[in-house]
Order: sequence, then C-alpha cells, then structure tokens
Amino acid sequence: MSRINKLTDWYFSRRAAPYWMIILMDVAFFFGSWLIVYGFFVGYNDLMGSFWSLMRVLMLFLIPQILFFRVFHTYSVVVRFSSFVDLLRIVYAVICASLVDIVIHIFTNMSKSGFFADTRIVQIAVVAVSVISLMVFVRIFVKYLYDYGYQSAGAKRAFIYGVMSGGVGLAKEVRNEKPARFVVKGFISHDKSLGYTRLLGEKVYQVDSSLPEILEKNRIQAVLVSPLRNEVFRRDQALQDYILASGAKIYMTEGVSEWSPESPKAKTLKEVNIEDLLPRDQIDVDMASIGELIKGKKVLITGSAGSIGAELVRQIARFGPAAMMLIDQAETPQHDLRMEMARDYPDIKVETMVTSINHSNRMDGVFSSFLPDYVFHAAAYKHVPMMEDNPTESVLNNVHGTRVIADLSVKYGVKKFVMISTDKAVNPTNVMGCSKRICEIYVQSLNKAEEEGRVEGHTQFVTTRFGNVLGSNGSVIPIFERQIRSGGPVTVTDPNIVRYFMLIPEACKLVLEAGTKGNGGEIFVFDMGEPVKIATLAKRMIRLSGADNVEIMYTGLREGEKLYEEVLSNKEDTLPSFHDKIRIAKVREYDYDTACQQIDQLIATARTYDSMATVRLMKEIVPEYVSNNSIYSVLDK
Repeated sequence: MSRINKLTDWYFSRRAAPYWMIILMDVAFFFGSWLIVYGFFVGYNDLMGSFWSLMRVLMLFLIPQILFFRVFHTYSVVVRFSSFVDLLRIVYAVICASLVDIVIHIFTNMSKSGFFADTRIVQIAVVAVSVISLMVFVRIFVKYLYDYGYQSAGAKRAFIYGVMSGGVGLAKEVRNEKPARFVVKGFISHDKSLGYTRLLGEKVYQVDSSLPEILEKNRIQAVLVSPLRNEVFRRDQALQDYILASGAKIYMTEGVSEWSPESPKAKTLKEVNIEDLLPRDQIDVDMASIGELIKGKKVLITGSAGSIGAELVRQIARFGPAAMMLIDQAETPQHDLRMEMARDYPDIKVETMVTSINHSNRMDGVFSSFLPDYVFHAAAYKHVPMMEDNPTESVLNNVHGTRVIADLSVKYGVKKFVMISTDKAVNPTNVMGCSKRICEIYVQSLNKAEEEGRVEGHTQFVTTRFGNVLGSNGSVIPIFERQIRSGGPVTVTDPNIVRYFMLIPEACKLVLEAGTKGNGGEIFVFDMGEPVKIATLAKRMIRLSGADNVEIMYTGLREGEKLYEEVLSNKEDTLPSFHDKIRIAKVREYDYDTACQQIDQLIATARTYDSMATVRLMKEIVPEYVSNNSIYSVLDK
C-alpha cells in the first residue's frame, strides 16, 4: 500500500504527465484491443501463427489513430482534470480513425472475393468501442483517484442544506475545489416532494427528527448551508439542533463581520460561530447616499478606539472624507487604530489623539483648529456593573463629556452631531443606562433650544439607540468562549434573561444613515430583531464547541441588570422614518434651561464623589429610573 501511495504522490505532484506517455498508453490500448478482438474472432492459436502479418496491418491502421489523436488533442490535456468535452474528443478521434481504417481495409482488399462477408469491418468497429472504453475509463479513473483519493485525503464528508440552483451550485463549487475540503454525500431539504430523489447522484434527505441518526449513519462531519438558504437556516433552530446533536459542524458562506446579499463561492465557506446562527434579517442601507454627504467633509469621532467607534472610523474612511480626528483615552487600541488607518487609508489625513472628552479646554482647542463638519460621539463608559460601583465617574464621563462635545459642536458650527446611546436608557434600572438617558435629554433639549432661537447655532443633534452588538468589548459571547475553552462552567446570570443582538457593521451602517439623514432632535430606535435567551445561547455555544461536558452555572442578576432590555419605554411611541429598520421615538421633551440647571447640579455633586447623592439627583432628572438589585434601591422607597 505504501508503494501505491508513493506512486500516486509522485504522479500527482507533477504538473502533468509527458504527452508521449499518454500517446504510448493510448497506442497500447489500440494494439491490446486488436489482439484480444482478433483472437476472439479467429482463435488465439491462429493469432499466434499470423501475429507478424497482423502487426503489419495494425501499423497501417495506427497511422490514422495517431493523426486524429493529434487533430483532437487527446493527449495534450492534463488527465486528472479531464472534462466531458475531453472525453468527447476521444470519441471523435477514435471514430474518425476507425472510419479511415475501414476505408484502408476496403481499398487493400478490393480484388478479394467475398469481401463484404469478411469480419474485418466488424473487428474494426469492436476495436473502436474497446479503445474508446479503455481511454475514457482510464481518464475517469485517474480523475476519480485524484478528486476522491489524493485530493480528498482528509476532506470532510458533507451534506448540503438546500437543493435546486443554490444547493446544486454549491455542490459543484465544492467538487471543483482543489484541494478538496469536503466530499458531498447528500442533500437536506424541507421539501417532502423531493423524498427518495437524487441530485448529482446523491440522495436527498428530509428534515425531521431522524436527521441526527442519518447524519451519524453516513459519518457526516459537516453540513454546508446553501447561500440562498442562509436566512431560513438561521431561523430554523430545530434543524440546527438536529445537526449539532449529530456532532457535525456547520459551514456557511457568509462571514459575521458584514452582511452580503451576493452568493459567495465555495472557497468562502467557513465553520460557523454562534453569531452566524442568531436569527436576524438582512439590513440594506443606502451607503452611496451616505457617502455623498460625508465625502470631502471633516469628521470627528470620540471613542474611536472602541468597538462601535472603530467600525465607524473604518466605514466613514471608505467615503473619502477630507480629514478625520479620532479621540480616545485608551492608548493601546488607539495606537492600533492609528496604524490600521495609516496602512489602509494613507491618502486620508487622520489625526489620533489620546485624551479625555472631559478636558474642556483641550477639546476647545481641538474643535477650534479642526473645525469638524460631522461629530460622531461614541465615547462612554458602558459596563453596567462597573458603573454601579462608580456612579460619579459615569456622570463625569458620560454626562459631562457629552455636554462638553455638544456645546463645542454648537460653538464651532458643526453641521451634525450624532450620539450613540443604548436600549438601557429606556426605563433605566442602572447607573449607566440613566447616565445615557440624561445625555439624550441634554442633546435633544439643546437641539430644540437652537430651533427656538434660545441658543445661537445650527447644529443638528441626532441620537441613535440600539442594544448589544456582537463581538463588542465586554460582549457575553467572547466571555462564554473563554469559559468554554477553559472547561467551564459557563456563567449565566438568570435562566430567563434575554437580550437583543446586532452585528457591529450593521449597527454602524444604521448609525450613519440615521445620523446623516436625520433632521435634528430625533431619537432613532433600531429594529434589533428577535430577542435571544442567553441560557439558550450558552447551550448552543457549548454544543458548537463539541465540549458537551461543560456545565452552565446560574449566578443571579448583577446589580442594575434587567431580565430583558426595552427599546422604548411604556409611555413612548414610535414614528416611521426613511428606513424600515429605523423608527423615531416619541419621548418626553425637556426644557433646555431646566435641563442645564439640573445637569449643572448633578456634575457638581459628582465631583464631590458622593455616590448616593449623585444617584439621588439622577433619579430626580429621570423619574422612571428605578434601581434593580442595587444598593441604590433604597432611594426608590
């Protein structure tokens, strides 16, 4: 067996076998076929007696064979890549050569009586069929050996979910991959009318409770999802569970970093993460119109090194702004972003600054020299448990920092100010959510004061609200991944806790559309799709990892944490906007002077670092703020 492996390694490691080797092989088929057929017709004893005279005839018959091998290029292809067209050329070449052999036979035997009773013409026909069969068989065998032996060594046995154009197209792409990663062994479909049918020679199986057993019986290691069935597959958790129960891996043709409506090639198939399986709808955004508004403008982004801020930087850079000012106090990620921008967008003038938005004098100098057209304000402290322990810092950074950037935007004539908020600002139960609601109150009241002429300025203030984003810093998914890798347990606060999720690039696209197309004063709410139960998410991540021995431990709700997040409060309603995934929240409006007075007092109190007094004032500004599982619950009595 080792000798055979060495032989195949030697052969397939070559770019192509020499053409003379293929010609010799085909000539050998020609002579061998003639000897067998002639012996069959006249007897093998007579064959030995007339061997050399037969050889002289065969040498004459061989000339047309060589000629038509040359005409149809039967020997100039790489055998292991033979196609149907190449096999047809063999048929044409042998048939044409055999017809010429018949003509030669006729002319060399015209004087002999009983010619048409001679069996030579039949022999030529039988030899033609034999030569064609041998030449085609060897090429198909070599191709099969290469595709399913040499090239498919280590390839995973796979089913394809999806039939017709999507599934069949993917199967063909998979079969053409070199080297092969998958060997298609069947198809999966919900269509019961396709039961007991075959596609590309492989059976179509139905989606039902017997699927795990079928997958195990066929030793299936991977299920490849047709690109035309991605959205359906994400919503079919029963099918996902069937596949995961069998131990097979799931592969899809889309990455989680960005939604693409195009059907990718098989080479983009990748093993899914839990993010790929979360049910969500495709989000289409008119990026071209956004690009027209931002192109050639100066853009300032706070919190640029964070998950949302960095993605905003990347997406805005694609539109070709005149210059970008990136502000963040996290040195290392800011440095990484600086290097990325220098590498990927060397033609854009990008300034990166390590500083805090709370430094009003420093920020004033930045605005006066840079004079931005657009400000995207993503800087904020966002971790709920951390802000429960540090409410004064939450106020000083989130509230005071937002006020500094908003006031400077008015002072220096910024066209549009876009603030990134959170669903935790709706009926807040924690310090962080309340601090973001106060930020919303300030910028919305400032926008109204401008419109009423009470504040001189023309900056349009737009707020965008959404939930958790996949892959962001502190997201639950990376935490679960680390816990699973370390053997568990996976910690979930409550078995009933649910959250909304969205991809970072999708969220940023909606931020850009809402921010650039908003008229000022709006709080835009994003359609986050269906909420996901965190306990279910943890279970599916464990099954995806194959680590079935990892346990889930419930630790209880953390301070300030809700069982579920709200996108709108009970007193709020929404209005449609320019995008079906973006709604405009109708919220209580605050008087600007009153808001300023309350926020001045709040910031002054926060600077005393008296946590209880600070939170008390926050509750006065936002009456719907009721602490949950927190030491500040005493203030609600």
